[in-house]
Amino acid sequence: MTERLDVYWRMLGYLRPYGKQVTLGYLGGFFAMSLNLFVPQIIKDAIDNGLMNRQASALFYAGGLILGIAVIRGVAGFAQRYYGEWMSHRVAFDLRNDFYKSVQRLPFAFHDKAQTGDLMSRATSDITESERFIGIGLESLISTLVLLFGVIIAMLLESVDLALYTLPSLVLLVIATVRFGGTVRPMFKKIQEQMGQLSSTMQESMTGIRLVKSFAREPHELKKFDEQNELWFERRFSVIKVWASNWPLFSILLGSAIFILLWFGGPRALAGEITVGSLFALISYVLMLNGPVQRLGFLVNLAATAGSSAERVFEIIDTPIEVEDSANAVELDAVKGEVTFEKVGFRYGERGALILDDINFRAAPGQTIALIGPTGSGKSTVTNLIPRFYDPSQGRICIDGHDIRHVTLDSLRRQIGIVLQDPFLFGLTIAENIAYGHPDATPEQIMDAAKAARAHKFILDFPNGYETAVGERGVTLSGGQKQRVAIARALLYDPRILILDDSTSSVDTETEHLIQEALKVLMQGRTTFIIAQRLLTLKNADQILVLDGGCIVQRGSHDELLAVDGLYRTIYDLQLKDQEEFADTVSRLDDSQDGDPPSQPERRPAAVTGR
Repeated sequence: MTERLDVYWRMLGYLRPYGKQVTLGYLGGFFAMSLNLFVPQIIKDAIDNGLMNRQASALFYAGGLILGIAVIRGVAGFAQRYYGEWMSHRVAFDLRNDFYKSVQRLPFAFHDKAQTGDLMSRATSDITESERFIGIGLESLISTLVLLFGVIIAMLLESVDLALYTLPSLVLLVIATVRFGGTVRPMFKKIQEQMGQLSSTMQESMTGIRLVKSFAREPHELKKFDEQNELWFERRFSVIKVWASNWPLFSILLGSAIFILLWFGGPRALAGEITVGSLFALISYVLMLNGPVQRLGFLVNLAATAGSSAERVFEIIDTPIEVEDSANAVELDAVKGEVTFEKVGFRYGERGALILDDINFRAAPGQTIALIGPTGSGKSTVTNLIPRFYDPSQGRICIDGHDIRHVTLDSLRRQIGIVLQDPFLFGLTIAENIAYGHPDATPEQIMDAAKAARAHKFILDFPNGYETAVGERGVTLSGGQKQRVAIARALLYDPRILILDDSTSSVDTETEHLIQEALKVLMQGRTTFIIAQRLLTLKNADQILVLDGGCIVQRGSHDELLAVDGLYRTIYDLQLKDQEEFADTVSRLDDSQDGDPPSQPERRPAAVTGR
């Protein structure tokens, strides 16, 4: 119960900066509701003094008062509605900003587990449900409760005994409403959670639509979505049944209050113990609750939905930020590019198995460090630790002698450029994607970066050149084109440390050659870390680290590693040995053809003769 209240108090905290709007909105609502309480008294006087005494002036006077109250209530109602809606959307604006800031700041460990569709559902559906309540919904709920208690007080002032007769029905009405809210709130939380799952299913299917169509799996995806949608409907329908079963109870309780008034008050009015106007005023007060009570069920429903939705939003906002600036973090400026790993170990979570264990190496400024090893050996984890996507569980990582945990994240990541195997492009123009890390770049700087990345030519082949929109995730570009745009983006960013994650593994030979040329330009004067599966990509590295099982099992240059038995030589035998022997054979044949032919011509390999 305390946790539930905490969620609502926290939502109310978003109204704190807007005291003026809150005051005007709530004063308008209270004023309009208070004026309603005078109407039965005016009608009472009209009946007792006008109808009973046949005085037309009393009727005209009462009519004029009711008309005046209606005008004033209209003005007050405008303030209530205007500022209520303003508060709703302003709170949604602030809440959505806080949510988005939190998502942007959360570590990779969170995004490794989070589902994009669920996050989108929280950012849209859940915040929308919260905003519907926090402004006009909460204002209406409080006004309705004020009216309820105002009616009880007015009835007690009119006739204590008759009011006490009806009081049990009104108390039961409040209890039933509170019970209804407590019942549906957890149900709405399950509905919102299922909506998040439904959004995730849709987002995953839409993102992979090409794969779905390639394998003709549309029926499977439709079935999967239908199952999630059916579960959402079942949860929603369960709330409808609870609502439907409680709704008549509200009307029955109000009807019973009117019945009690007529049963006990009617004979007293006939006997002259109370006036007819007084009895009518009491009945009017009860009838006045009819509309608000019907809204009360809706508003409690809305409050329950908003509480559940806000709880899901706050779950993300409250998620701990594992990687953040330390209290005494300093700026990392004028970086040379020396990177050292000192006894570094890493595990996911406090109790997870070690992914990296006792990693030690030094990369001198300008050196190229290659990482190779079987899948799951920890290559990507090593490079992910350098920009602090994760923090090491053991040991430390230094850049130019500075422990990266003691420098600001912004200054650290300004020194690091990353080109991934599958580069991500935003649905912007090519120029905007190239300038993403350097938004103030001039068109000339963008063009120079594209030329160095061997991207200028294909960009000009598009009708709109650099202003060509690349579509979602760069869908209108080929893999090689996206890779070269990503290289141009890194060139323009001008980092001192560069991370290349298997950047040429999924392109054709010609494109690979273009990318390799672009990478040579990009790597000049920078400390570079290369992850590659092809030895041809990394054989010229200054230092090659061979990883297996999260440990460095070999290190050295290409020639040094070939000179000893080990994992590197095994990989070489599988990948390059035959190619290099074949290249040597072709080279010798070419040399022999340039001079005197041998007395016995050598047989060419089948690949050369075409056999």
